[in-house]
Amino acid sequence: MRITDQRKTLAKLFGENKGYLSAKDVYEHMGRKYSGLSFDTVYRNLRVMEELGVLEQIVFEDGVKFKGSCNHQDHHHHMICLQCEKTYPINFCPMNLTDTPDQFRVVKHKFEVFGYCKECEENREEELVAAANHKKGV
Repeated sequence: MRITDQRKTLAKLFGENKGYLSAKDVYEHMGRKYSGLSFDTVYRNLRVMEELGVLEQIVFEDGVKFKGSCNHQDHHHHMICLQCEKTYPINFCPMNLTDTPDQFRVVKHKFEVFGYCKECEENREEELVAAANHKKGV
């Protein structure tokens, strides 16, 4: 794989941004620097970087997003907050409990748990109470 200026810019973007970005987010950012850049080129570069292990791809309810691979050296999975997208490592792999048939060879797997971190859950509860009180006319 050639290391182009666009790929360097892409790597820098994910190095500076610790959160998740959609392909559209990346395309809009990259398009400011590279006029004429196609969405297909951006997506292809994201896929290549994901295959090389530089980026992680996660499927959210609103679509696929990417983020720089975490620096954990050991095999692990993630819990991801649906509100703020903060990520917490899970140091347990459910594949260890899976009875894989002899006629099947696992080459890769993913396991993510989605929910709400403590701070976002508290904010959600406050918003629900406020909405209920507003509805009652309190």
